[in-house]
Amino acid sequence: MTRTLILTRHAKSSWDNPELGDHERPLNKRGRKSAPAVAAWLRDHGWLPDEVLSSTSTRTRETWDRMGLQADKVCFHGTLYHAGSESMLQELSGATEPTVLMLGHNPGIADFANRLVRQPPDHMRFFDYPSCATTVMTFDINSWSEIQWHTGTVLGFTIPRELIE
Repeated sequence: MTRTLILTRHAKSSWDNPELGDHERPLNKRGRKSAPAVAAWLRDHGWLPDEVLSSTSTRTRETWDRMGLQADKVCFHGTLYHAGSESMLQELSGATEPTVLMLGHNPGIADFANRLVRQPPDHMRFFDYPSCATTVMTFDINSWSEIQWHTGTVLGFTIPRELIE
């Protein structure tokens, strides 16, 4: 069986209000445009999540909301807020649905993407994973509990600047 992971960094966030803590920062104007553009790219390719695992931050929640996608299961985990790749792997290993979208933060999500794939995509922005960067990858496993490093096959990678004119 094949499992599909959609790995998305939150869209661009605002630094306009210095009184807000990092966890509470919302998206900025560019971020509010990026999330639906990435969702349209996913829809166009038929890559739609059954389950969402997301950080609890305002910007990841708003990214998910603005994507306008549906999923059978949507879970927000405090452990994914600025999580490292090991914590992200642990959360993913508990997923139950065939296609999972994970929403997180750098630097953890960039490291997670790099450690998961067999061969990185030929894209200069993959390793720094800018805001709302998204990788879609498949794994030849029966359960997310079987996931291992460097076993993912990349189906696609995009950044919002390539999608928004």
